[in-house]
Amino acid sequence: MPLEIITVPCLSDNYAFILRETESDQVAVVDVPEAKPILDVLSEKGWSLDHILLTHHHDDHIMGVEELRNETGASVSGGAPDAYRLPPLDTQLSDGDSFQLGAETCRVIDVSGHTLGHIAFIFDEALAAFTADSLMAWGCGRVFEGTMAQQWNTLKKFHTLPRAMTIYSGHEYTTSNGKFAMTIEPENESYIARMKATEEARAKGEPTVPSNLGLELATNPFLRANHPKVKAALGMEDASDAEVFAEIRTRKDNF
Repeated sequence: MPLEIITVPCLSDNYAFILRETESDQVAVVDVPEAKPILDVLSEKGWSLDHILLTHHHDDHIMGVEELRNETGASVSGGAPDAYRLPPLDTQLSDGDSFQLGAETCRVIDVSGHTLGHIAFIFDEALAAFTADSLMAWGCGRVFEGTMAQQWNTLKKFHTLPRAMTIYSGHEYTTSNGKFAMTIEPENESYIARMKATEEARAKGEPTVPSNLGLELATNPFLRANHPKVKAALGMEDASDAEVFAEIRTRKDNF
């Protein structure tokens, strides 16, 4: 297992992710909502942190960066377009860039929409995508800075990834996202089964993140804005995919 990944709950409903490349023993963390839970895991494992990878500038993804950097000496990388509002960066990353975490190659893709300059980290060999708020379990982030069309273009990028890809997103919002999804296709058996599994997991205190891209493509209405059944459910058979996405996102905002 060349890439070991640990999900770290932070704040009330955030997640950070610690990645260890097992051949080189290099360790990175994706997003830092707060430092202590991450430091606790590093101490428990006896790992040294080499890299801090930031997806976007929202406070609940970066508040612990300075404390974690001071405690570990880790370098900090984030999106070049977002650099002016991120903690000071050692490395600025742009769409199409790649870097190594030991033997693992990571691709950087622009996933703007939720915010401008939001990036995701894609480890193709390990089948791991760190999407933060651009694509969430059974949902996607609110479109705060970009346009609806821009966010739909971002989601289309995830359609091109292997169905076996694991999606590491930034929040435990799956239950509320699922309740909304059920309003779009209430008789969809895949939705019903996922809702049951989600409720059972949360009742046991288990996280629903990460998720699987194949499952998202089958059940996430935001990813399914191009699907004829979703368009029919909304009475938007002749609308563009982007228009359907905008309708779904607007309904969720008012849900």
